[in-house]
Amino acid sequence: MQSEDPIEPIIILAPIGRDAAASAGLLRQSGIDVQVCSDLRDLVQALEAGAAASFIAEEALFAKDVQALFEWVAQQPPWSDHPFILLTSRQEQTGIEFWRQKLIHSLRNVSLLERPVDALTLVTTIQAAMRARARQLELRALLVERERASQELERQVAARTQELEAANASLRKQMTERALIEEKLRQAQKIEAIGQLTGGVAHDFNNLLMVISGGLQMLDRQVDPAKRQRLMDGMRQATERGAGLTRQLLAFSRRQELKPQTVDLERQIGGMRELLDRSLRGDVEVTFDFTAGLWPVEVDASELELVVLNLAVNARDAMPGGGTIVIRAENLPATTGEAKDSVSLSVSDNGSGMPPDVRARVFEPFFTTKDIGKGSGLGLAQVHGFIQQSGGKIEIDSEVGRGTTVALLIPRSRKSPPPDQHHLVDLHVERRRPASAGSVLLVEDDDEVATLVAEMLDELGFQVTRVATAAAALGALANGRSVDVVFSDIMMPGGMNGVALAKEIRARRADLPVLLTSGYSEAAKKAADAAGIKILPKPYQLSQLSEALQDVLRA
Repeated sequence: MQSEDPIEPIIILAPIGRDAAASAGLLRQSGIDVQVCSDLRDLVQALEAGAAASFIAEEALFAKDVQALFEWVAQQPPWSDHPFILLTSRQEQTGIEFWRQKLIHSLRNVSLLERPVDALTLVTTIQAAMRARARQLELRALLVERERASQELERQVAARTQELEAANASLRKQMTERALIEEKLRQAQKIEAIGQLTGGVAHDFNNLLMVISGGLQMLDRQVDPAKRQRLMDGMRQATERGAGLTRQLLAFSRRQELKPQTVDLERQIGGMRELLDRSLRGDVEVTFDFTAGLWPVEVDASELELVVLNLAVNARDAMPGGGTIVIRAENLPATTGEAKDSVSLSVSDNGSGMPPDVRARVFEPFFTTKDIGKGSGLGLAQVHGFIQQSGGKIEIDSEVGRGTTVALLIPRSRKSPPPDQHHLVDLHVERRRPASAGSVLLVEDDDEVATLVAEMLDELGFQVTRVATAAAALGALANGRSVDVVFSDIMMPGGMNGVALAKEIRARRADLPVLLTSGYSEAAKKAADAAGIKILPKPYQLSQLSEALQDVLRA
């Protein structure tokens, strides 16, 4: 149900400096209605008149009488939770921090932006707040409609006392439908919250994965003890940072861009035996059962292997005393004219099984029955998202004491798989160091990621010069430094991101190739595609980095 309320403005209170004028100009350029307030009194009056969200510099509230503002927040109707975006600084004195925590507690729905704030972060944060406010207005309209429907229902019941049995049946039906609507609304609100939360930490998590996955691969290639120690220190620090971020996560919602290809399941999944043997305990046996003449399917091969590995690890955890995991694949011909042929790929165990209440919730993000620290609860949610994104379905058959079977129903492909399918883990990595491949200007603000990527580039034979910002990169190029390719992260401090840097390099040196990388692969893809700039998504492996660099150098 869409709200018919007029679009409310964004209130800005930043009376010191140019924060108000700059922020208002930027938001208006993005098509957002803005109202600038001069003091707290104007702010409260604007809130009473109606506003989508408030953008406030914290110095405008410090040492001020904010009681009127707190009273307005406390007196909001039950459906309303007005979003506040608070512009803060790095001051961490005890007094300021205590005052800030009290302010956050009193304002309730607060998002913090720390100076300096780039334009993209400010606009997207404001837009997220506007979407949240729009959802609140939709909820208000739904509550009004529910109340109206309830009153109308009571009138009908009173008018039809002679038809009490029919009226009662109608009432039960409407109550059931109302409960379904409310459940869908709660689910939509939960998914909205999940998306807002994970979007803010996705970049950091991909940097951590880059350090760990790339570092593990580089350890096998590196014989210098000092370099091995640097790699291990970087991975250890990344693990500690990841643990801190994990504690802050309350929900999960991020879809990976898939690269579907025609896959022979018997060859692709059957080739995972060594990987599965290394990942499972010695008391867990894995057997394969593939139907003869198995049809090919079209999926992202690497993601499919991760899904099978994830399901196998879940099956292992369900058999603490050991047991057997059966990975089975069989053809499922269409039974009706509307249905399509598919292939069933299932992972079965003879473990503890699941009761009905657990089975009904296994696809919910962060739902887990494991002990704290033993699992995030994201595994089956990721499997569910992958199979849906691939056009298939997932089914679970489980009974307490009799084990679990998770079946992926994947649409049949009419194409033939290539003869040279690769696997997720390359067990025969070439160890020879290549000859000099040229010079790379590496632009990366994260020290840990930069250290790892420099090692990877060095392993590929490139001479590396590292800078931390786009401005430093342009300065290095202006000094006449010999550079064959620029490899830059997209999200960087300093007001210029990687896409803007690539455009500026093109304007200055059209013959110099640029390769970008980002953990925000989907968000950055549109801007980069529009400019014809290649993006390497994080995390990436050494072979993927080498292939991407060779592609841009050839182009």
